Amino acid sequence: MIRRREFMALLGGAAATWPHAAWAQQEGRMRRVGILVPGAADDPRYQAWVRVFQRALVAEGWAIGQTVTIDARFATDNAAEIRKHAIDLVALGPDAILAHGASTVRPLLQITRSIPIVFPIVADPVAAGFVRSMSRPGGNVTGFMTAEYGVAGKWLELLKEVAPTVRRAAVFRDPAIITGASQFAALQAVSPFVKMEVSPVNVSEASEIEHDIADFARSPAGGLVITSGPGPQHHRELIVTLSARYGLPAVFPERFYVAAGGLISYGVDYIDQYRRAAVYVDRILRGEKPADLPVQSPTKFQIVVNLTTAKALGLDIPPTLLARADEVIE
Repeated sequence: MIRRREFMALLGGAAATWPHAAWAQQEGRMRRVGILVPGAADDPRYQAWVRVFQRALVAEGWAIGQTVTIDARFATDNAAEIRKHAIDLVALGPDAILAHGASTVRPLLQITRSIPIVFPIVADPVAAGFVRSMSRPGGNVTGFMTAEYGVAGKWLELLKEVAPTVRRAAVFRDPAIITGASQFAALQAVSPFVKMEVSPVNVSEASEIEHDIADFARSPAGGLVITSGPGPQHHRELIVTLSARYGLPAVFPERFYVAAGGLISYGVDYIDQYRRAAVYVDRILRGEKPADLPVQSPTKFQIVVNLTTAKALGLDIPPTLLARADEVIE
């Protein structure tokens, strides 16, 4: 595997060596930060993101266990579990809460309108009703959004680049989120330029996904575009398996699809989002208010390619694309 390694060692040693002068600047009071993520405790993605967040806090001058306490809750993607952990975190009275995605921010807002909440990942916080505007959030929530709808057009361009003979694309979207329709609209806008027909497919139950992909694969020159959202993520292994079974080139919004055997992904660099979220939490711990911290758009994106999958599909990835890739899995 060829990759740009982003991750660093666990916190213990770094926290122990951080200059005590920096810790002394925190006014002597232990601060408390809650973390709520919709993933299992053994999910390597969330483990890595939480570690990056903690390391970034240390870089801002905080010492884990000495000047700040971290209370992390891994709630899986079950709504009842997320709400339970949200209630538990709020009861601890943290100075700030890091909340991943709309599925955690929404229940937290139902419980507290005073504790600062920072999201590293939310598709469209204005449309979701979490903030009044990007520039002036106005409440107790702020953070970093992921809904750059132009990215959706890039998915279609990448599909054409890796599979030039593809003329049709089934676009799997999550009907439960606002961004599903917007992402499809962006794909429609690009489709004439890449000479490709796009058709929407709402992600629902596993049996319907199997039926939809099998039905789509009956006609030639097809490919898949998987949009962002919890629905496709929940069925990621099934979608990757079916795309391989029916020989359908597929473009995904996140790296972990490609690590599981998907062909190619292009999306927001979540590691960078978590680093930036740590800076906002630091500013809040030092006295700033989330209402005054503007919601920011993503600044880093990454391309990941799986050469093993490309070979199985009979595709030759263009050298120019491999040169642009942030990670190539062999």
